Amino acid sequence: MEARAIARHIRIAPRKAKLVADLVRGKQVNEALAILKFTPKGASPVIEKLLRSAIANAENNHSMDKDDLYISEIYANQGPTMKRFRPRAQGRATQILKRTSHIGIVLREKPDKEG
Repeated sequence: MEARAIARHIRIAPRKAKLVADLVRGKQVNEALAILKFTPKGASPVIEKLLRSAIANAENNHSMDKDDLYISEIYANQGPTMKRFRPRAQGRATQILKRTSHIGIVLREKPDKEG
């Protein structure tokens, strides 16, 4: 059984979001929340909110126990890029790329080690 949450069109570059995603991949949810709370990156609050949403989905929709959950998959893929222009010297213009991300989290329960 798995629970997932996806945030689309988040206004942060996927390269920056992947740095934070790599910190919590494979961790227990309580440990991941602690890591995200104290990570000084712009993507941390976004991923923390998404993780809390995935936990709520697991508890309410799939009747999973929060203490047994871990992050089995987390990804930050590229979304659409907004193109803007900035004026430069001598009447020229430079293109500015405002990148967006699609971030997803999949939670699973730890397998029982009985037997």
